[in-house]
Amino acid sequence: MATDSSFSPFNPASVDWEAYASRFTFLLEAKGVTDEEDAKKRAIFFSVCGEETFEIARALLAPEDVATVPYKTIMEQLKEHFSPQPSVVARRNAFYAKRQAPGETITGFVTSLCQAARFCNFSELENMLRDRLVGGLKDEKLQRRLYAKKDLTFQVALEEALATEAAERSTQEARPSLPSQPRVHHEDLTDNSGSDREEVHRVQQRTQAAHIPHLPRREGGNCASCGESHERRTCRFRNAECRQCRKLGHIARVCRARPTRRQASDDQSKSPRSRGPMHQGNSTELTDFQVYQLPHPNIEKIYVEVQIEGAPCRMELDTGSTLSIISARTLRKLCPTGGPKLRPAPFTLRDFQKRKVPTMGVGTFKVQYRGRTRQLDLLVVKGPYISLLGLAWFGPLGLAVTGVNHTSLQVDVDAICKEFPGVFDGKLGQYTGPPIALQLDPAVRPVRLKARRVPFALKPRIDEELDRLVEQGVPNAPWETPIVTPVKPNGSVRICADYKCTINKALTAHAYPVPVVSHVLATLAGSKIFGKLDLAQAYQQLPVDEATAEAQTIVTHRGAFRVKRLQFSVSVAPGIFQNLMDSLLKGIPGVTPFFDDVLIAGPTPEEFEDRLRTVLHRFQTAGLKVKREKCLLGVPQVDFLGFMVDAEGVHPTGDKVRAICDAPAPKNKTELQAFLGLLNFYHSFLPHKAAVAEPLHRLLDKRAPWVWGQRQEAAFQAVKDLLVSNSVLAHFDERLPVVLACDASPYGIG
Repeated sequence: MATDSSFSPFNPASVDWEAYASRFTFLLEAKGVTDEEDAKKRAIFFSVCGEETFEIARALLAPEDVATVPYKTIMEQLKEHFSPQPSVVARRNAFYAKRQAPGETITGFVTSLCQAARFCNFSELENMLRDRLVGGLKDEKLQRRLYAKKDLTFQVALEEALATEAAERSTQEARPSLPSQPRVHHEDLTDNSGSDREEVHRVQQRTQAAHIPHLPRREGGNCASCGESHERRTCRFRNAECRQCRKLGHIARVCRARPTRRQASDDQSKSPRSRGPMHQGNSTELTDFQVYQLPHPNIEKIYVEVQIEGAPCRMELDTGSTLSIISARTLRKLCPTGGPKLRPAPFTLRDFQKRKVPTMGVGTFKVQYRGRTRQLDLLVVKGPYISLLGLAWFGPLGLAVTGVNHTSLQVDVDAICKEFPGVFDGKLGQYTGPPIALQLDPAVRPVRLKARRVPFALKPRIDEELDRLVEQGVPNAPWETPIVTPVKPNGSVRICADYKCTINKALTAHAYPVPVVSHVLATLAGSKIFGKLDLAQAYQQLPVDEATAEAQTIVTHRGAFRVKRLQFSVSVAPGIFQNLMDSLLKGIPGVTPFFDDVLIAGPTPEEFEDRLRTVLHRFQTAGLKVKREKCLLGVPQVDFLGFMVDAEGVHPTGDKVRAICDAPAPKNKTELQAFLGLLNFYHSFLPHKAAVAEPLHRLLDKRAPWVWGQRQEAAFQAVKDLLVSNSVLAHFDERLPVVLACDASPYGIG
């Protein structure tokens, strides 16, 4: 059969495999090929896919002949080769970290969210898109308004965000143009064609600086003080001293006084014709350290410590400079013996006031940062200048600026997980320490109960779970305990024993205390990067001795099984497991175990990675394993114990806030108690809650009649408003002074 000339061969360098396969499906449909015509589909595909793809298919399917392999198998093998499925955990981490970038439209942000969610395998995609859309908005007012809405859906959130954006755009267009801001820390690069480009000190991803066009001239001409297109009365150089004529009111570049011969020669070097890109060897003007003398004293500078020729050097991040710069004095400290040979700088360096900065030259130095070693160019200048780390080093060192005054240092989660394959292999772990022994009261006689009936619809799944547990060595009989089978969110069942009817009556209480949530969250001060590990079948990773295995025997419709691992519903199991986890992870800063969840936090990516590696190493040594798909690592915020934790502090989670805000007005005391109980979970976020909710608490009095009037309805809505007020509990910092604030309520004591 002749090939279809309109369908080009597959080129993996320029075409996505899934898009190509989708187009081929439409080609088959256009040719009228049905699903039953497998051989015809295979023949058409190999006729149009190209010789390179055909050879790859032959290699992937060897030793089988491609003429006998089903079409579906061929496409699956090629998809796995050309478009391997990325890690779900990594994709979800990237999705959770999505935020609307400066200048990004709502449509662009939603498109990036949909693209990021493609491989996340979310069961409720619309809810995840809604949560990330609202949580990632840069407009805080719009974000608060959406958080306060009841029954918020993705479509409603998107429509309101688009409407707000359109209204904001219309408002800006209707207003008169505002004066332009003064340029700071800019590179003025002019190519040979004379077209100007202006780099402004702003934030952009990776090593690309943001280019903005020149602002249009205002009617009436440019400012006489600086030459920019704004009104002179708003110019910050209105009272500046000119370095050329020494008069007040303007700067040198707009000075009308006749320049001296030396100044004229300097100006000649600044003309567009004599300047070009750095790699062409022509003169290029760069600004320098005076960018940090902006009139914003409260802005903190960002520093990074790197190793230059093996010596530590603290450098200030400068997204407005292409080059990295150190002074000659700093070079002598880093390289007392001289260091690499310097080459003459092929450009002219000037500061913000256009003064020439003397340079010693450019050298290629060995730079190390976070395990990366690169040979990078470094400019050495004369004089007491600070060390700057410019954009040219961002890519090689793995740096990325993701927001104003915020540097993202990516945590390589996949690489760390690959270092500990045994912890993430998906099998049931087995603790290598001594087996667990339960202390039973000998005065309590063993209890043997009959097996309970199971629903016919769940019987196959229960059989499947029993077979799986037998394979894992979990079950294999004087005590016999019936089972209960709750259904998990994924549709499978969990086999639990109803030990409250049997051995729990004979167990000696375990005295190990359960951690207090507020105490756990108080250990996170200074942390900016977070992670959460989830131990798979946590208690069942702990083997038990023979006596305990017999005591834990379960009875099912298939007979009795002696359970060799610690079970979930044993009353002392939580204390035993928490004691083991605290002992195992003791001494690791920023690591907090809470039963089968382990929270890891660190102030920097390096410390977070070190702590994560330490935890995984101890798990691997102890024989414990985690469930990879439930882990969340290297993220700026994480849900833990019903709270959302980030660098700013502790917040209520969106789901619980919505549940409280969407709660209907109670119709009796029981419903009111349930609502107040749910509200009390976040009592720390509710200032003056006792006073606001006093009419509601009065209704709970045994002698009070149930009367739901305007006063009660107002209090009901007021406590909801307290919760959506964007309150944040800051992390406790022991280095700061503690202030004790006392308060008294006129309505009660407690």
